[in-house]
Amino acid sequence: MGKFIFGIIIGMLLICAGVYLYFWAGMAPVATAAQAMPFEKRMASMALHKRVEKEMPKNVPIQPDESNMIAGAQTYKDNCSVCHGLPNQAATAISKGMFPKPPQLFQGHGVTDDPPGETYWKTTNGIRPTGMPAFKNSAGQRDVGEC
Repeated sequence: MGKFIFGIIIGMLLICAGVYLYFWAGMAPVATAAQAMPFEKRMASMALHKRVEKEMPKNVPIQPDESNMIAGAQTYKDNCSVCHGLPNQAATAISKGMFPKPPQLFQGHGVTDDPPGETYWKTTNGIRPTGMPAFKNSAGQRDVGEC
């Protein structure tokens, strides 16, 4: 039994060493045009959804009144549209060059049907490693949840 456990420990150490060497040797795909690593999308998505589910506010501190909607639309246009698009316009060169591709918010579904607390969390904290910045320290709190 001791040899079996020792073998498992050695096997785990070899796997960890192999993963480390894969990254250390520069073999991991890091260019945005490269294919995703095995399980990369799944692991990142799983981690994001669990973290957001745990931390997103139940009520966002921004009321959906006319002045906030107008300010939010301007904030979106100024800060978000380069990646997430505008109505009836093609995706920008910046968004086409990103990995993973940012959701185009005026096409299809996915982000537009998220609860407000989830959107607020994502725009406040950002999402790594997607290129989605955190706006907590760069935009006024009034504008944070509007991307």
